[in-house]
Amino acid sequence: MDLKDIEALQKKGALVMDVREVDEYNEGHMVSAINMPLSQLQNGERAGLDKDQKYVIVCRSGSRSQTASGILFEEGYDVINVSEGMSTWLGPVE
Repeated sequence: MDLKDIEALQKKGALVMDVREVDEYNEGHMVSAINMPLSQLQNGERAGLDKDQKYVIVCRSGSRSQTASGILFEEGYDVINVSEGMSTWLGPVE
């Protein structure tokens, strides 16, 4: 999925999950994005995640989001990987 499609998915109820590390997320992230670093996902952390929720997975460039999407998909989560990342995001940030 491309970055330009994120806002439409958010309007349909999808949550953006930013899988960058906490310090990267704190430097600026998409509005309403939750932070769940890839390192935590790889360690088995799933606190607050809901398998009935659709997640749009983003990172800095698309590599970590692809890994995170694979992990979550295998566990039954509804995920969409964003092929790009925050390095090319032109929309609003918090």
